[in-house]
Amino acid sequence: MSKTAILPAAAMPAARPMPRVEHPGTEALRMFMRNPSAIAGMVMLLLILLVAIAGPWVYPADPFEIRSAPLTPPFSEDAWLGSDYLGRDVLTTLIYGGRATLLVGAVAALLSVAIGITLGAFAGYYGGKVDAALMRLTEFFQVLPALLFAMVVVTLFSPSLVTVTLAIGIVSWTSTARLTRAEFMKYRGLEFVRAERAIGASDARIIWKVILPNALPPLVVSATLAVGAAILFEAGLSFLGLGDPNQMSWGLMIGSSRQYVLSCWWAVAFPGAAIFLTVLAVSLIGDGLNDALNPKLRER
Repeated sequence: MSKTAILPAAAMPAARPMPRVEHPGTEALRMFMRNPSAIAGMVMLLLILLVAIAGPWVYPADPFEIRSAPLTPPFSEDAWLGSDYLGRDVLTTLIYGGRATLLVGAVAALLSVAIGITLGAFAGYYGGKVDAALMRLTEFFQVLPALLFAMVVVTLFSPSLVTVTLAIGIVSWTSTARLTRAEFMKYRGLEFVRAERAIGASDARIIWKVILPNALPPLVVSATLAVGAAILFEAGLSFLGLGDPNQMSWGLMIGSSRQYVLSCWWAVAFPGAAIFLTVLAVSLIGDGLNDALNPKLRER
């Protein structure tokens, strides 16, 4: 008979539980939700979007219609936020102008990010002559005066929301391209990319399905900040009279009333405040995403 002592079940050491591994996306979302500034920016942006989208149904009117006497001050019975030099209601133009401004900002930023990611991905992945040629193209657009080039494009093809959006997207992709190139150069030599190449994966699969998902965090932050930059760009073009004259926008409101800023300050101040709050909200969201998606910042 064996003399080995048999320990009771209660005395046996309990197995250690496996540590729970949190999904990176869940961790990033948790970090984002713990950022008060990012939450404030999200709330501000949602309220602005709600007003711009639902406002025309709640407050139906023609933004170009003359509804009261010119230069009516704010908090009047006929115009809550006053009227401009033509007698157009500032509240109405503010609500309807938000649609065009936000649409141009979002689509132009999406276009610039798409161009930047495509060119940056090819440059960073292939390197060599492809990288040199694409970087020379990037440097060419980078040294061009962006506002002047956009003005030329809009003037040649007549001012409209489409031409303004295309002009902004064409001149503002260079920073995204350089960031994407740097990310692809960092990942292209790693083991998981070599493994995909060894099993015969195509270049298209490696670029778009292997490397790009890993390079997305800084690109998402860049895309978020590009929205704010595009909104400011559109406001600048409209201020110079190169916006769509048939579509009300915040920049058009400021540009059309700039000569009456002393006698009609509210027609400039209210759309200016709307642009400021929108860009501030987008910037706060971008900073929150940067803190949440950057592993080095998450460890602090």
